[in-house]
Amino acid sequence: MKKKREHICEVDFFDPKRVAYVRKKFKPEKTLQLLSETFKVLGDPTRVKIIFALSQEELCVCDLASLLGVTKSTVSHQLRILRNLRLVKYRKDGKMVYYSLDDDHIKNLFDEGLRHVEERK
Repeated sequence: MKKKREHICEVDFFDPKRVAYVRKKFKPEKTLQLLSETFKVLGDPTRVKIIFALSQEELCVCDLASLLGVTKSTVSHQLRILRNLRLVKYRKDGKMVYYSLDDDHIKNLFDEGLRHVEERK
């Protein structure tokens, strides 16, 4: 007996008006690539923990290492990845370097993702 695939159309048809509408709204390839890279970076639990921590408070590498129970080297490596995608930024205060989220967009993106997964519980 053939298994029915209810999640796939049973006919080969597309709506030209809908496709044209969305095609006009499509973002440039470079923009979509950067968005994809942002979501990939958030696919690592250590980086997610760092983003969460920094959404609460500005912290230094030592603070983050202590909080997460990992080495300063691990935190530094992850922060470098997050900095390269402009998800976090830093400021120097004397001999200390403090990290924070790059802007409110990052906090909003993270908060929305968190709300989404918490609703599924």
